[in-house]
This record gives sequence, C-alpha cells and structure tokens, in this order.
Amino acid sequence: MPDITPAFDTSAERGDTPTLRAFALLEFLVRADRPLTLAEIMQGFDAPKASLHRMLAALENGGLVIREPGPRNAYTVGPRLARLGLDIVTHSGPRQLRRAILASLVADIGETVNLTMLNETEVLYLDRMEAPWPLRLDLKPGSRVPLHCSASGKLLLSQLPPERRSQLVRQLKLERFTPNTITNVEMLEAELDRCADKELGIDNEEFVAGIACVAVPVRDTNGKMVAAIAIHAPTARSPLSRSLEFVPRALQAAAELTQTF
Repeated sequence: MPDITPAFDTSAERGDTPTLRAFALLEFLVRADRPLTLAEIMQGFDAPKASLHRMLAALENGGLVIREPGPRNAYTVGPRLARLGLDIVTHSGPRQLRRAILASLVADIGETVNLTMLNETEVLYLDRMEAPWPLRLDLKPGSRVPLHCSASGKLLLSQLPPERRSQLVRQLKLERFTPNTITNVEMLEAELDRCADKELGIDNEEFVAGIACVAVPVRDTNGKMVAAIAIHAPTARSPLSRSLEFVPRALQAAAELTQTF
C-alpha cells in the first residue's frame, strides 16, 4: 500500500477554521496519488470520523471530490477541483517563464516543443512553441492526445504508482492510429517498463505517420514528475535518431522548468 502518512499532524498546521480544514483534506487527497477509502483517510488524516464524514459530504456535493464506483467506494479528486488545478497551471504567473524556457529550447534545437501533463486518461498540452518550419503538426495548447501512442503519454503513465498505472492502462481504448501503434496491453506494459527505466518516452510514428517524438520528465521541487517536455518533428526532416540527440538539451530545459511548478 502506498504511503499515506499525513502531511498535517496538528490542527494548527491544518488551520482552525472549517474552510481551512476542508482545504487541508483536499491537499491530502491530491497528494495521495490514488483513491482512498474512508478507513485509509482516517489512518492518514488527523480528524474525528464524524468530522471527516461531514467534510467529505460537503466536498462531494460541491464536485471537489468524487467516490469511485465499486466495493471500495474510495474518494478521489473531483472534476471541479481538477479543472481548478489545470487553470492554475495553464494561466498562472509562471507561464511566461515557462514560455521563455521553451522558446530557448526551440531556438537551440530548431524543432517544435510541447509541455504536457497527464489529465485523466489523456495527455493535455499545457503549452507549445512552434519551430519556424512549414511542415508541422497542428496541436494547440489545450489539445488532448491519447496516452498509449504518444511519447509524453507513455512517459507520464510509466511514472505512476504501479496500482494506479495498471488501473489506467485497463481503462484505455488502445485505438490503432498507424501501423506502429501499440494496441496490445502486454506490449504496452513492457513499453511502459522501458520508459520508466530510461525515464524517456518515444513515439516512433505511433500517433501520426511520419511524425516522431521524444519526451523527458519535468519534476517539481520535491522530485515528483508533474509534466513532460516533448519534442516532435517530421521524420522526413528529423528522424527519430536525430530527435534522440536533443534529449540532453531537453533535460536541461526540464530542470529549469522545475521552479515553475
């Protein structure tokens, strides 16, 4: 079972108002990285059972948390809170610094760069900096692409806790987009193991024929992977072997992005 040690041990750290206690509970659920049952929440969050019931009921009514269907009846982040988180990441002050870092990367490598993150069962494009080439893939910020056939999608999946990763893989519709698309669960799991080991995602013309992509992890100040930098280019101009040469520079940019999360 993943560690669910409470981040807040005392009422003073959580705040002594109902609003701050509810906010602390939301923080706890977000940091858990997986749905938690009421018993697991009680184990890790210091609050009486009756108070937890009331807070969870209020948060559920507001769309901030939801309960997963099934016998565990576990609590997880709701759609309203997820939207808030995405809005903060995509529209907050650090966005200009991120764009400057991505622009510098594009200037150095001469190819298009994307900043992506995991959003439920898809990859969400947080930002994108285009290279000045006429031949390009039109994916604007806010676009979503499948996890199983994109470099950043596979990388983001590979870094999840094993239980959550397996759960997500089972939910995916492994649609075939090109002859190279992985549509077999066992093959996808093997590919995710490779991504986890190398901390590198590769799309070898798996989503769009003629387009290859590499992705590297972006971590927050605690070392947790929160996003990915993806570099993609037409194979006619930049085959996968050339894109792999950009990985060291992409990792440098990823390290610079850490301060923006």
